[in-house]
Amino acid sequence: MSNNHLSLKKGGFTFKHFFVAHDKSPMKVTTDSCLLGAWAPITHAPKQVLDIGTGCGVIALMLAARLINHDCQIDAIDIDKQAVNQCQQNAFSADFSKVNAIEGDINQFRTESSGCYDLIVTNPPYFESAVDCRDRQRQLARYTESLSYQQLLDVVKRLLSIKGRFCLVLPYHLSNQFKLLAKSNHLYLQQELKVKYSANKSFSLSLMTFAFQPCDAVLEQHLCMRDEDGRYSDDFRALLVDFYLFRK
Repeated sequence: MSNNHLSLKKGGFTFKHFFVAHDKSPMKVTTDSCLLGAWAPITHAPKQVLDIGTGCGVIALMLAARLINHDCQIDAIDIDKQAVNQCQQNAFSADFSKVNAIEGDINQFRTESSGCYDLIVTNPPYFESAVDCRDRQRQLARYTESLSYQQLLDVVKRLLSIKGRFCLVLPYHLSNQFKLLAKSNHLYLQQELKVKYSANKSFSLSLMTFAFQPCDAVLEQHLCMRDEDGRYSDDFRALLVDFYLFRK
């Protein structure tokens, strides 16, 4: 079957080696989730991974692919039942048995022992709700009323192992605010990827990694997604090469 034929499959997003259906989830496959799934550091070979607000499971599945030769479990939690069902189905279809989809509120989520996750990832809610969203599902997925930044950090402090890593993606204009809040919660920036859509645009996204130990020199990188001709840049292609079906 050709890649061109694969890419026409409806109701989701076709990666190189698996398909992520998102027609039942309020949160679809997005570029920011794909960036985080490809970028989140795994050099410390995490054995226990937590994806908060997993939606259709795209980040969890990307991490499962990157950790395919490692002994690990990836817990993917979401408050939305349909999203959890779709995440589990996507994991089953991709033959990623290490992904465990969990329905529940992360604020009430408990494990047998605190501090058990070596890697926690999330593409969190970030729109402050000025007006109620007509779609209650989407409101829960996208607005910070369901999970404030302080609540998120409280969860991370409770569930992250002492040498673990916490990674998230946020709109760039919110990144400094979050870094200050994280520092006041004794979570320190280790590395940051600042992303812009094209060379003549301002930064639009920030991907950040935090740990409990302060860092002497934060690793700061920049990524421009598209070249001047509108095509994906070499840096973007290099980051997503194992996942995206790039056209020539």
